[in-house]
Amino acid sequence: MTAVHGTEGLGTLDIMLPHYGDTALMQAAVRSVLDQTDKDWRLTVVDDGREPEVPGWFASLGDDRVRYQRNEQNLGITRNFRKCVDLVESTHFTMLGSDDLLLPTYVETMRAAVAAVPDAAIYQPGVEVIDEHGNTSTTLGDEVKKRLYAPKNTGRRLVLSGEPLAANLLGGNWLYFPSIVWRADAVKAVSFREDLSVIQDLALIIELIRRGEKLVVEPATAFRYRRHSGSLSSSEAVSGARFGEAVRFFNEVADELDGHGWPKAARAARRHLSMRLHALTMVPGALRHRQSAAVRSLLGYALTNAR
Repeated sequence: MTAVHGTEGLGTLDIMLPHYGDTALMQAAVRSVLDQTDKDWRLTVVDDGREPEVPGWFASLGDDRVRYQRNEQNLGITRNFRKCVDLVESTHFTMLGSDDLLLPTYVETMRAAVAAVPDAAIYQPGVEVIDEHGNTSTTLGDEVKKRLYAPKNTGRRLVLSGEPLAANLLGGNWLYFPSIVWRADAVKAVSFREDLSVIQDLALIIELIRRGEKLVVEPATAFRYRRHSGSLSSSEAVSGARFGEAVRFFNEVADELDGHGWPKAARAARRHLSMRLHALTMVPGALRHRQSAAVRSLLGYALTNAR
């Protein structure tokens, strides 16, 4: 494909899709890739499930840019993420969620962002949040992050880095991980921590920032991020168990950032106010499901003083 004038910084974009779950939503995600206005992409699907009809569906697409493979054994989310990173061949990639959607201009938009700031490692486009039915939606958490933590959208591309960015994200992570374009060499040098399953994306991002990498905020909306209302009633969401991992990460990274000479970021990690608010928003769901142990766990996490 002929490169668009002024956008030579991004060659073929590797779109990695680690799949496990709803087949229909995954197929919609794949179709959103096929519908891109910029055709210079390669989609690699790494299937961690066992739905019998999926391999045949991919074979029927007849598109050489689409590669499909199924894991012999279920790897779990973090190991499948790591496998996807290992399979990246291009200079840049995205890790598309199998229930999310690219808007048709996603590759075109991110090509322009990479061309404008080619030395960054993280490129965040504008995102529209949708529900399980594809309707525009929002949550309290999304609104808090947008109003309190995310930079204001002035219509201009932003370049952020250093301790102020780390402190900002540790206070409230306003990024949408599946929408991000990554510089492959930077991510391959770090990859995802195998000991984390819930907060591994933030761990990766903070380590990249600590290493001096830049984050580009692209104002143009190019991605649709799906939130499922039903997830609030899942055992993981209301049990409070997921926050144990978060506490461990925040305390560990606070110590590391103190040693790195970033005390402001370390304080933000120890406070992790946005995560505490997140726990509080889950208390009503736990009450509705009469899960008293989960209520105690969530309140304990939200209200305990940071060390």
